[in-house]
Amino acid sequence: MLPFGIPVLVLIFLAIAVLASAIRVLKEYERGVVFRLGRCIGVKGPGLILLVPMIDRMQIVSLRTLVMDVPPQDVITRDNVTVKVNAVIYFRVIDPTRAIIEVENYLFATSQLSQTTLRSVLGQSDLDHLLSDRDRVNAELQAIIDRQTDPWGIKVSSVEVKDVELPEEMRRAMARQAEAERERRAKVIAADGEYQAAAKLGEAAEVIEKHPVALQLRYLQTLAEIATENNSTTIFPVPIDLLSPFVKHQVNQP
Repeated sequence: MLPFGIPVLVLIFLAIAVLASAIRVLKEYERGVVFRLGRCIGVKGPGLILLVPMIDRMQIVSLRTLVMDVPPQDVITRDNVTVKVNAVIYFRVIDPTRAIIEVENYLFATSQLSQTTLRSVLGQSDLDHLLSDRDRVNAELQAIIDRQTDPWGIKVSSVEVKDVELPEEMRRAMARQAEAERERRAKVIAADGEYQAAAKLGEAAEVIEKHPVALQLRYLQTLAEIATENNSTTIFPVPIDLLSPFVKHQVNQP
């Protein structure tokens, strides 16, 4: 009975293997594009999927948002500055059938398209716009890549330029420019302060001219402030106005 038992076990094993290849389970975020004898018959999933053994073949596509790094690209801006720029792209498959049929490898194709679009768009921008108007550049990249990947059943939701690496001489030039700008602002602020101080002194001089007693009050206030300090000796000038009555009295005497 042993010779008859081995073929039976082999047949049972083959039956289990065929049955296992015919049953697939797809997650909630997965879809399966089914091909029967090379012809696409539709998209199935999620859940339990039954395939015809040896006839049906299925390719699984994830519907989750994918994050892809765009490698650093050497870009020459419109004002002839060479920079190295990298980015990140967020996209997802919205039509699994087109993602499988219309392009051989949609991940590789999207990556290559992102690199070429990054170089093309940034090459048409000035360096100042690239550094200061990053949102506009991101929106333009997203619109162009999304339009070109739409026939593949792919939706690009966002493109973000991560880093712009400048040449060393350009960084030094920008540092000098920023330092000169800070010095200019400091001089303007100092000049404005001097102007305001001079205006206040002019107003104070007009008040003292109209009310000479104000000068004496200011003098006494200054003496009070000096006296509060820890000084052993205080030397202060005597206003000539205090001595003028005595001088006149001496002059009037015979």
